[in-house]
Amino acid sequence: MKNQGNAGKKILLVDDEPSVSKAIKMLLEYDGFTVQTAESGEAAWALFEREQFDVVITDFSMSGMTGGQLASRIKKLRPSQPVILATASIYKLEAANHPARVVDYILDKPFGLRELREAIAAICPP
Repeated sequence: MKNQGNAGKKILLVDDEPSVSKAIKMLLEYDGFTVQTAESGEAAWALFEREQFDVVITDFSMSGMTGGQLASRIKKLRPSQPVILATASIYKLEAANHPARVVDYILDKPFGLRELREAIAAICPP
């Protein structure tokens, strides 16, 4: 069921796989969010510096600036900014010694609409 309580909430979605980004964006827009996408950590950072977002959802494994590096930068600039880190492999996250405390929620890929909703609700209640 569509969640109308999300109207007006803005999400920055960061993923270097266009097909993944498009699918997640569709799910979020179905739930009433306004979604801006970026295909790299660098592009996301440029958007983040200029605009305000209710939630940032970033993939972990990206070339250039990783999702972990982006999350760290975001939290330095705005410590209370809700950030969800999506990863297909928790082992890659652990191998990279990524401090989980930098993000507010870790979402395992692949995920569905229910998991995405739970993640957002956990860090950014309606």
